[in-house]
Order: sequence, then C-alpha cells, then structure tokens
Amino acid sequence: MDIKIINENNVKIAELISDGKLITEIQSALDLVMTVIYETDTYRILLNKKNVAEEFFVLSNGLAGEILQKFMNYNVKVAFYGDYTHYTSKPLKDFIYESNKGNDFFFVGSREDAIKKLENAR
Repeated sequence: MDIKIINENNVKIAELISDGKLITEIQSALDLVMTVIYETDTYRILLNKKNVAEEFFVLSNGLAGEILQKFMNYNVKVAFYGDYTHYTSKPLKDFIYESNKGNDFFFVGSREDAIKKLENAR
C-alpha cells in the first residue's frame, strides 16, 4: 500500500493506493486507520472501492456498520469512490444515500467527488 498526501484548501487527505484489498474485515480496517493516522497525521482517508472486500457492501452481515463505527471512534472520515450502480439492494442504496448526507462517510462515483466530500466535511 502506498499513501499519497493530498492538500486541498488546507485540508490534508491520505489517498490509499493498492492493487489489493485493504479492508477485508474489522481488524484490517483498524490496522489501516492506525497506519494512516501514525504515518500521515490525518484523519481523512480517500479509498477506491476496489480496495474494499465485497462483503462490506452486504449490510446484513454487519461488517460495514462495525467498521464504520470503528472509524467514528477514531474520528476518521472516509470517502470511497467507485461504481455502485450494479448494487440492487435497497437497504444498501439507502445506506449510501444517508451516508452521503452526513459528514463522516461518503460513497461517490469519482475520485474528484471523493476529494471534494472530504475537503468539505466538518
């Protein structure tokens, strides 16, 4: 995994770059957060959806909720970017919609939109 620092309007964002899955279960998400905070001293993470296990997007297993709760515990804001159009689950679509209305977790189509969301998050 490589970490690229993006500075947008005095907001520091850690962009994680990897060919593999970075979030596969709760412990990998915690390890990721601790690494980013320790190495970059930022609490905003930009992550391509392809780096997240598909199980994360199956809400019935509780993985997304547990991981996002851990992120909240450490005051970490995350923007996931990628294609969500192939998901048919209404609960997942509702979850994405509600998350995007908040200030902590964002699920958007493009890297640029993800950066804007993190830049404007309070």
